[in-house]
Parts: sequence; structure tokens; C-alpha cells
Amino acid sequence: MKLPLPMRSASVRTPASRSGFTLTEIMTATGLISLVVIGVVYSQLFAMRTFNITSTRVAANDSARKVLNRVRDDVRSGKLLYVGNGSSTSFTHIALNSPHQGNALQIHPTTDPNVFIRYYLDTATQTLKRTTNGTGRVEALAPFLTNQIAFIAEDFAGHTLTNDQNNRVIKMVLDFYQWEFPVAQVGAGAFYESYHLQTRITRRTIE
Repeated sequence: MKLPLPMRSASVRTPASRSGFTLTEIMTATGLISLVVIGVVYSQLFAMRTFNITSTRVAANDSARKVLNRVRDDVRSGKLLYVGNGSSTSFTHIALNSPHQGNALQIHPTTDPNVFIRYYLDTATQTLKRTTNGTGRVEALAPFLTNQIAFIAEDFAGHTLTNDQNNRVIKMVLDFYQWEFPVAQVGAGAFYESYHLQTRITRRTIE
């Protein structure tokens, strides 16, 4: 009688026989992954800071452009323009034979001297403001100013006038030491960059 031969069992590799990572390989892979993560985080932080600074500058330029457009429209449509020194309640015209420059600009839309629009630099609050006759309303247009003289009457060649020349050019100068409502701190020690705004405007119709 023949007995069946026992079946040979297939060889099975135990977990102990599998090859694995060495400690050096694990440490190297961990170090590379850490470097990649740190680089990604740093790039993200740098991009966010750059975006904030750019947004602040764009907002500042937009605010400055709005102020310029406001002054420009009033000057171009004015009949009489006078540079002097003033506040919300008073205006002093510069005398003849003296440089026509000061902190205020008074614009008369008509030939009526009692109807006016006045821009003035309030040195107490360092803010450019606007007011009109009869309303008592004062608008704050541009804060954080450092200059004392904001308006200068010039001729076509850029020379400061000493009289009430009819075809005068109004030069406006605004020096800011800080942006309006900045969303980012710029510069060493979180100082803000200053910037200089200057424009020249004349009436649309010279009579």
C-alpha cells in the first residue's frame, strides 16, 4: 500500500526578513521634508506681506487721486482764485507785492465774493480740509500732512506771483508722513514711508 507523500509547504517570508529604512535614511528624509515645509511657509508669509504693502500703496494712491480730482474740478470751474491763509471761519488774502503762497485757497464759482469754496491746511490736526460758505460743514480730505504751505499762485513758467494775475496757475503741495489707514507696517522699526504729492491746476476758462 502506497502512502501519499506529504505536501511541501511554500516558504513564507516573515516580517523579520523584509528590508526596511535605516535610521540615517529616515533622518535624511525628515530633514528634507522639514526644509520643504519651512520654505513653503516662508514663501507664504513673504507673499502675504508683499500683498499688504502693495494694497496699502494702492489705497494711498487712490485717496490722493480723489483729493486731486476734487481740488481740480473746483479750480477749473472757478471764476476767481485767491491764495492766502485761512481756517474754517476766516480767510486772509495775500497783499500785493508779496509772494502769493499760504495754507489756504479760496475759490469763487461766480463773481459774487460771498459765494466761495475754501480749501485750507489745518496745522493743528495736520489735515487738508474743505468748507463752503453758509453751510458750516467742514470736510477732512487728507490727514498726516507735514508742510505748512499748501497752495502757491504761479505764472505759466512756474514763478511765484506777487499779484492777482488773471491767468494764474494754482500749485498744490502735500507732504504726507504716513499713509491713510495703512494695513501694513513698512520699514525698519515699523516706520511709514513719507511721500510727496504736487500738482498744478488752472481755470478752464480764462476771462
